Parts: sequence; C-alpha cells; structure tokens
Amino acid sequence: MFLAALVPAALLLGGALGVGPRQLGADPVRALLHSCGITALNLLLITLLVTPLRQLTGLSQLQRLRRMLGLFAFFYAVLHVTVYAWLDQGLDFAAIGADIVKRPYITIGFLALLMLVPLAVTSTNGMMRRLRKRWQTLHTLIYPIAILGVWHFWWQVKKDIREPLLYAAMLALLLGYRVLRGPARRWLTSKSGSATAPGRT
Repeated sequence: MFLAALVPAALLLGGALGVGPRQLGADPVRALLHSCGITALNLLLITLLVTPLRQLTGLSQLQRLRRMLGLFAFFYAVLHVTVYAWLDQGLDFAAIGADIVKRPYITIGFLALLMLVPLAVTSTNGMMRRLRKRWQTLHTLIYPIAILGVWHFWWQVKKDIREPLLYAAMLALLLGYRVLRGPARRWLTSKSGSATAPGRT
C-alpha cells in the first residue's frame, strides 16, 4: 500500500522530467495542480472507506492502513499547495494572500489543508497515547476536511461538474453510512432481543 500510494508521485515526477508514461501536456503546472489535488482527495475518500470495509468484511487488519492513507492524503495536499504557491504563483505571497481572500474555492482549500496539519502532527503512537480520548475527537476533523475538499473541487470547476458530483456522491455515501449505522445496529439489536426473549405466560 505504501508503494502504491507513491505511484502517482513517481508518475508526476517522470512527467515533469519528460520520461515515463505520464505526460503533462501543454500546461504542465495546471496538470500537476489537478493531479496532486485529485490524488489527495482520492486518498481522503479511501481513508474514510477503511472503517466501513472493516466493519462489513470483518478484516480488522484493514484498520492499520487508515493512518498511512491519511498521511499520504496530507502529503499530496501539501504537494498540491506547493505547486500552486511555487510554480503557479512564483512564491509571490502577496498574490497568494489576495487569492485566498478573493477566491472562495482557494479559501476553503487552504482551510482544509490547515485542518489536516494537526491530524498529521498527531498521527504517531506517542501522540495517540498522550491525547487518549482527545485523539479520537481531534481526528473526527477528517469529516469536515473531506467535505471542504470536495467543495474546493466543485467550486473550481466552471462548466462540467460531473466529476465533482461523483466525488460528492461518494462522500455522501461514506458519511451516510456512518450516520445510519448506529440506528441500524440498535434496531437490529432490539429485534434480536425481542426474538430471543421468552414469551409471557
């Protein structure tokens, strides 16, 4: 999984150097921006998919992948912002600041990145032990981060919204599963209890 998560970066590096199967086309900066951003979003959604897969399949070992996938999502999000700040804006921080203020999709994109930072910083075993229950609460930030990520993608698309709509549908499915699972489990538990309870005389 670690090597698989590095494949997009390797392909992009090869494309930037003019080698390998990935070509960046006539606008390489735009291609790099899109590829890094969409890879970060893909990994965020895959991270959210781990828990439902574990619960539905019973494969507890899947849970070990979640932290690594989340860190790779952060890695590609940082690459996305680095390409924007360095290659697109030439490290003109005044222009970057103006963009953040004036363009809402950039504003929410930076907000999502800022929210990812504490999750990456606290991803170690030592921080998990130190924070205890607060660690779990902090890492629920992945839900608004994913929403902001899809929102960021949607707002930057001007005409054809089919791709961001697909991401929004996948995110809605993943979040909807979490919302409905609790009531569904309670309902199944109550039905099971009723079926096994002795009848009244």
